[in-house]
Amino acid sequence: MSATHHGNALITLAHVTKTFTTNEVDTHALCDVTIDISKGEYVSISGPSGCGKSTMLSIIGLLDDTTTGDYLFDGRLVDRIRPSEKAHIRNRRIGFIFQNFNLIGDLTVFENVELPLKYRGVSTKHRHEQVNKVLADVEMLERARHMPNQLSGGQQQRVAVARAIVGDPDIILADEPTGNLDSQNGALVMELVRKAHLRGTTVCLVSHDPRYSEYAQRNIPLLDGQVLNEVAAV
Repeated sequence: MSATHHGNALITLAHVTKTFTTNEVDTHALCDVTIDISKGEYVSISGPSGCGKSTMLSIIGLLDDTTTGDYLFDGRLVDRIRPSEKAHIRNRRIGFIFQNFNLIGDLTVFENVELPLKYRGVSTKHRHEQVNKVLADVEMLERARHMPNQLSGGQQQRVAVARAIVGDPDIILADEPTGNLDSQNGALVMELVRKAHLRGTTVCLVSHDPRYSEYAQRNIPLLDGQVLNEVAAV
């Protein structure tokens, strides 16, 4: 069955299944998942470990493919998008924030944040302006020449947020962004994500922490790879 594009939906998953096969055993990470996420919406994806949250985020972020079912990104069937164009969409339209920061160890803070803009071919002058602005926003400008291993976990995650938002993406995908942080740094990171949302960015957040799920307008609960009844945030 082909999915139809739903009005203002930026992301549409229609009857999506994701199966991993190891040692001839099939593991169903996602089972018949159907969801819409609108432009400018802030959704949280919740559920216990192993329920398929990160798998769903990987599919939404064009890092992984569905086994069956349709994924429409901004009205286009992802199956029909060439790998080179998927890479282009990831670079220009999606900002990723991971639990383990995923900074490049032999690049400075400035160079880590600058990297997505380099891939886009942004001029040196504009790159430097954008990187300095976003590092100031996350209160890391004075650490611009530091290496990641010279930073605390909270500082590294702020740099990762800066890298995710520097190109003004359409979507931020945040996978347990506060998982390795103390509560003070966790709250700071979530406030940075909230501000990006207020500027119009669509946010998909995976978090075990109910405090941060409350930032979202809507919660998509997952259990054993299936979407339970959705809950609108208060």
